[in-house]
Amino acid sequence: MPRKVLIIAWFSSLPYIQSRMYQVVPPVLSRLVAVLLAGAVSFAASAASAASAATADGTTATSHHTRKAAASASTKRVHVVLGSSAAKRPLAVVVNRPAAHLIARADPVTAASFGQLAGLHGTEDPIGLRSSVALVVDQDTHEVLFSKNPQAVLPIASITKLMTATVVYEAKQPLDEVLTITQDDIDTEKGTHSRLVPGTRLSRGELLHLALMASENRAAHALGRNYPGGLSAAIAAMNSKAQALGMSDTHYVEPTGLSSSNQSTAHDLATLVGFAHSIPLLREYTTTPAYSVEIGSRQMQFHTTNRLVANKSWDIGLQKTGFINEAGQCLVMQAQMAGRKLIMVLLDSAGKYSRIADAERIRKWITSQPVEAKAPATVAVRHPAEG
Repeated sequence: MPRKVLIIAWFSSLPYIQSRMYQVVPPVLSRLVAVLLAGAVSFAASAASAASAATADGTTATSHHTRKAAASASTKRVHVVLGSSAAKRPLAVVVNRPAAHLIARADPVTAASFGQLAGLHGTEDPIGLRSSVALVVDQDTHEVLFSKNPQAVLPIASITKLMTATVVYEAKQPLDEVLTITQDDIDTEKGTHSRLVPGTRLSRGELLHLALMASENRAAHALGRNYPGGLSAAIAAMNSKAQALGMSDTHYVEPTGLSSSNQSTAHDLATLVGFAHSIPLLREYTTTPAYSVEIGSRQMQFHTTNRLVANKSWDIGLQKTGFINEAGQCLVMQAQMAGRKLIMVLLDSAGKYSRIADAERIRKWITSQPVEAKAPATVAVRHPAEG
């Protein structure tokens, strides 16, 4: 029997033991035993609490990929430095690659995002964004037009799928090859729903389209699982591509974005968006408002997760959304505005529609400000020893 159950059983039996004691033990001795029982109650309560906490830690662990990574990771203490302020907020991080690569950790019990726990939402900006991280870059000149905490390493949720799609595309596997959704593609990390039930057969191109447009998790996982060499090879390819692009603060552990261990910075993601935009197929698939596929004998329609795609006032060349509690609402886009091709990254936005509202705020700000205008707030994550 588990230790927790034994403790609870013993704890529950104490009132009965005490009531029977008074019937068989003289009053003086009974008072002494009562004191001892009170101590046992306190000990049992503490042990039960500790056992409960240990169980909670086990049940809130992420996927087996994340647990394996965490087992080999070490924890360091760093500081998040906001703007020019001398105030420092401590942030626990895990280093599971070179020491320069910092991955934030959060309390798994709370629904707060990593950015909220790190205090990034306390960073003010001139247009009142609800995203704690934002970056706007001129795609042609690489000039930074707006910057807010661009180097903060945070979970990126389904923005991950842009890299998944990139490595699948570069593997040059046949897009018309039919793949099958299996039990292995079911989300055991967050328990999300999907209309792609096990047994669904779709082409690789259809799965790629659904993963990018509708952020379909099972589609993305099936693409990784059917990558040459399997899922582990796909993840390795994603990390290798990130390094090749110079995305030094980016790390992936799975292809969907459901794991909070898939992390990056706004600066790195702007690089990824710029590269992905160079692939016509990814531009097309990410900017389709709706798409129908035949599943069995039924036509099933899926829709984009970014309502700005259907907004005729926006000229979007590539986009991807993302959300898990640890990441907040996320959005990356390549779009034309004010006569320029811009790359926009929004991470850790608070509120269901806040990332869309923030994109609108940025567009209004960009079109009304001088070209050289920049936001003053930035963030740097560094080890105290680095000064």
